[in-house]
Amino acid sequence: MARRGNFDVLGKYAWCIPSVADIFLLIFLLLLGSLIGSGVVLIASLCVGAANSAAFMAEYTTLISYPIMFIPPMMWAAGKSRRNRMSYKGLALDNANVAPHGWLLCAVMVIAATLAAGIVGDLSTSWLPPMPKWLEDALKGLTTGSFWVNFICVSIFAPFFEEWLCRGMVERGLLGRGVKPAWAIVLSALFFALIHLNPWQAIPAFLLGCLFGYVYYKTGSLKLTMLMHFTNNTFALVIGHIDSLQEAENWMDVLGPGYWYCFAASVLLIVLVVLAFRRIPLERPSGGFEVLPSAFDEQ
Repeated sequence: MARRGNFDVLGKYAWCIPSVADIFLLIFLLLLGSLIGSGVVLIASLCVGAANSAAFMAEYTTLISYPIMFIPPMMWAAGKSRRNRMSYKGLALDNANVAPHGWLLCAVMVIAATLAAGIVGDLSTSWLPPMPKWLEDALKGLTTGSFWVNFICVSIFAPFFEEWLCRGMVERGLLGRGVKPAWAIVLSALFFALIHLNPWQAIPAFLLGCLFGYVYYKTGSLKLTMLMHFTNNTFALVIGHIDSLQEAENWMDVLGPGYWYCFAASVLLIVLVVLAFRRIPLERPSGGFEVLPSAFDEQ
């Protein structure tokens, strides 16, 4: 059922409010989807022939396997939502609880805060040991290969699927089950960090996830968190295609001593944005989510 303020594609998940046990099941289904995606890529590489197999896998592995990975958890969530709708109320995944600021101003604020958080998060990665060469090459392949393939994977697929899972399922599920907002935000951010599978991405992802989670809690808007995710990933993608910056490890390398001025300004900007979002009122402690009736209530 389409609802005002929802993506049609997200409406069918509104009656799936995962429990902690369900969240572990989602992890298992995500791993299962990863195996299925890898199998599909392998079959596709065999079909193109040995001469083209290496080039095909280097270019299209993520494009093919990444969306397939999310099919099992999304199918399970859709089925659970369909069953629950008969008897239980739902919580919309995407809402527009943005008063008094309005959607446009909120969008501008979260874009600015996301870019600022990227600068702040770089400090944490500077404390880590050097990234292994194989991992560095793999990550650079996501931002320095074919731009259109990278853009689809990094800027379209990742914001949609990861926000559906980490905010739309995990955080909304925890909030809907009565978990305190601070814990729901932190746990969903931790989940977001863990699916990146390495500390060089996980630590910045956790910091970003806390910011994404707070915005989602206050507004209930998956559009806004997808926009934030899109902003972060697309900015990294564009930077990855600038030849003069490809050897830089982080923003400290790019900005030099000026990094600390940018760091201070970024922290201040994030604080101001968080304070602005604190002004958004909530009708219920579970967050800015619209409660949807069950099929029984609609009769």
